[in-house]
Amino acid sequence: MAKSTPPFSRFEWMIAWRYLRARRAEGGVSVMTWISLVGITLAVAALIITLAVRTGFREEFVDTILGANAHVTVYSRMKVDENGNPTRTIVAYDDWATRIADVPGVTRAAPLVKGQVMANAGEANVGVQVFGIRAEDLASIPRIADPEEAVGALADFPRGIAIGSGVARELGVYLGDRIKIISPNGVKTAFGTTPRVNAYEVVYIFTAGRWDIDQTRAYLPFAAAQSFFNKEGLADEIEVMVAHPEAIDAAIGPIMAAVGEDAAVWTWRDSAGAFLRALDMEDNVMFVILSILVLIASMNIISGLVMLVKNKGRDIGILRTMGLSQGSVLRVFFLVGASTGLVGTVMGVALGVLFATYIDQIFALVDYIAGGGVWDPSIRGIYKLPATVRLADVISAVTLSLTLSFFVTIFPARRAARMNPVEALRYE
Repeated sequence: MAKSTPPFSRFEWMIAWRYLRARRAEGGVSVMTWISLVGITLAVAALIITLAVRTGFREEFVDTILGANAHVTVYSRMKVDENGNPTRTIVAYDDWATRIADVPGVTRAAPLVKGQVMANAGEANVGVQVFGIRAEDLASIPRIADPEEAVGALADFPRGIAIGSGVARELGVYLGDRIKIISPNGVKTAFGTTPRVNAYEVVYIFTAGRWDIDQTRAYLPFAAAQSFFNKEGLADEIEVMVAHPEAIDAAIGPIMAAVGEDAAVWTWRDSAGAFLRALDMEDNVMFVILSILVLIASMNIISGLVMLVKNKGRDIGILRTMGLSQGSVLRVFFLVGASTGLVGTVMGVALGVLFATYIDQIFALVDYIAGGGVWDPSIRGIYKLPATVRLADVISAVTLSLTLSFFVTIFPARRAARMNPVEALRYE
């Protein structure tokens, strides 16, 4: 009668290692096992790369939103001015900004004047969104004060205009050049409203890292914008920055309480929330799809082990007649299959992390081979494909791969353990 042995004894590891390193002529590891090893490696690497790109893209997208836009925008509720026209302009904008700035968690509250204009330089024209803002407030916007690239100095802002690099490129202007901005809502005369045209010197050119901002945005000094848009003594909105933008919902109540019932708010989640929710849904779908790929790669372990069990039938019969228990035989072949999954997972992690770390260089090579144009920032909003490797993502990929690999290994290992030694040795 077979004697029970402690689980995963030294001799079980020794037999498993012997089968793993045996040549194919000796009935060792089959081609299918090597295929499963490569498959698991590539599947785990693909999963880690996808998770890294997903995390990096989300972080870059959110960072460009939070770094160059208001976390909360405070408006006035709709009212009617003295001419009978509906308006949302704020009269007591400095008072509103002061009260909002005193709210715990608020880092900045700045009044703004905004307007859509046509920018012109020579024969070039481009639509631009102008933000009228004070110099000290502009200097506190992270992606503008500390952009990816910048030409000029913010100290010169009070005497000119700051524009995005995309605007400068479209107009063909550089520092010191003058551009015209044209507003259809200009001077009212007896013959109607004539467009207002002013010229400003370009004193600062920034690259915020987000295509739509660099391509359309310009900043004017607050007083100059009030004069240009016929809004002397008025502001369109209060731009609010908070210390913890991810928890923006908790800040809305105190901000509203500070301003009163005349205010309405719009948060960054309101403007980008639908896109972020779509990213989350896409992330979940991609994880499921890549998990299936890992499962398919793991299933190849079954094929390799079945072939190994068939080739080692005589060995199994001899070991069983010598007293090896079914449990020991099961553990031997489990170790063979699990080792394939473990080695494939380790190689996949190394390959995935390496790829994600050097993704910029790899993508530059792909772009060069393809002749350029692989990544269109006008569609994707950012200029490069980011990747951020997080420990939690690596752990989830490793856990998934090892769980599936160990699980599928049990079935052929049980088949080996239940093999009848008499049948195995009958024709030997």
